[in-house]
Formats: sequence, C-alpha cells, structure tokens
Amino acid sequence: MSSRILPDFELLLPQSVPEAVELLAAHRDRITVMAGGTDVMVAMKFAQSPAQLPDYLMSLEHVPGLAYVLFDPDKGLRIGAKATIAELLAQAEVKQHYRALWNAARTFATVQVRNTATVLGNLLRASPAGDCSCAIYAIGGTVALQGPAGRREVDIDDFWLSYGVTARRPDELAVELILPPPAAGSRCAFKRMTRTNEDLAKLNVAVRLEMAGNTCVDARLAMGCVAPTPLRLTKTETLLKGRELTAEVLQSVAASVPWEIDPIDDKRSTAEYRRQVSGVLLKRAIQEACGAA
Repeated sequence: MSSRILPDFELLLPQSVPEAVELLAAHRDRITVMAGGTDVMVAMKFAQSPAQLPDYLMSLEHVPGLAYVLFDPDKGLRIGAKATIAELLAQAEVKQHYRALWNAARTFATVQVRNTATVLGNLLRASPAGDCSCAIYAIGGTVALQGPAGRREVDIDDFWLSYGVTARRPDELAVELILPPPAAGSRCAFKRMTRTNEDLAKLNVAVRLEMAGNTCVDARLAMGCVAPTPLRLTKTETLLKGRELTAEVLQSVAASVPWEIDPIDDKRSTAEYRRQVSGVLLKRAIQEACGAA
C-alpha cells in the first residue's frame, strides 16, 4: 500500500451530465475527471511537480445514467462512462460477440481494480499499454463526447493523439463508447505478454478479422507498447485482405510487424525484445481468432 498522501484539491460532485459539462467549461485544464479513479489517484500521489496536479477533481459518483453495458444485435455495444471492467465481464454478449475485449478485460489487473476501474477510463488514460484500448482499437468504434455545443462522436482511429492525450476537449465529458454490431464472419482475439496478470503488459495485440471461409475479407490489427499510443498496423493489414490465410501468408504478416512498430526500452522490456516477438504474438492472435490455437 502506498504511504504517499494526496495533495489538497477541491472535490466537485455534479448531479447530472449538463452540470458536469458546465464545470468542465468553467475550469477547463484545471480540472480532472474521475469515474473509477484507479489511475487518477496514483497519478496525483506520484506527480513530479505542482503543475501536474489539478486544482479541482470532479467525481462522476452522483451523475446518474452512465453505468451501463447494453448490447443490440443491430446497433452494437454501448458502454457508459461509469461502467466498470467487472460489469463488462458480466455481460454474456460481450464474451460471445466481442471476445477480444472480453479477454482483455478478463486479464485486466486484479479483481479489486476490475470492480472499480472503468472501460472508458482505460481509453482516456491514453496509455500505449492499455489492454482494453488495444482490443477496442482492433474492433473499431466511436467515443461519444458531450460539450457545451452538444454531442459529438470521435472515431477510435482518431481518438489518441499522443501519449496521455486524446481528442477530448477540456470542456467535454466522455459519456459512452459505441462498438459496431458483429458482422457475419467476424472473429477477434486478444493476447498479451507480461510477467504476471497484475502487471502492465510488455506487449499486447488484438485482431478483428472478417472471414469468408479461409479467406480474409477485411482486417483490423492493433498492438500496444510499441509506440507512444496504441498502434494500428495498417500496412500489415493489407497483407491479409483478400488473401487465404495460408502458412506462407501468416509468415509474411509476422515478418512485416517489426518494420511497422517503434518500441522503446523501459522497465518492463526492451525495444529489441518487443521487435523480435511482436510478429509471433500477432500470428498467434490471428490463429486464435480463426480457431487454430
């Protein structure tokens, strides 16, 4: 348990989404939003300078109507801003139709953290190691943001701008994530490498394939811990589209990955190791999605 003490801040407790947006518009960069708080509390305790600390902390605890995980076969999956990782795991439709996300959530930290951390919080953290972020990037979808001018939806492909930075404006509240309905022949998988499940990943990967028999019609491939943000492997995707997934094709896909990533050395791994194993991990995820592993 950390012995560090939280710095002083003013706690704001809005009672509705419009009130939360008003507070964001009034305080902008001086305010931090908290839903589960598992990342926010750590960041505040370990801030390196006063400039990194917010003057105001706005909790969504009393804002109703944001703790939902709803599936519609025609419209897809909707996840509210206060929906926790545990609540996501409790939905049978997530396991059935969004297996990559379900597996990412299943290996997410500890039981205690899963009961508190939120799915949208993992996206908003904008960490390249985010497991749910990686899975969602492969699946595709949009993040709904509510601001003074109304609601707008940002495609997940445009959501992460740099390390720790998203497309959310200071006066906007992220209210929900929308994932597309599962297409016919759609298959997905998620895999990660780490010392223990409780640790952040040293490498993670997620795939979504649309298959017609053994031929890949479309593909989305995402990888984490290899760039400042979660990375979509668009060049490698082209090696799959319209191709039968033979051993030769999978080998060319694995060989392509190290040329598309830009990993670094850090506490959990080295750049060289990540380059060496990245293609192998992606190949295994594709095989798992297709039922071969």
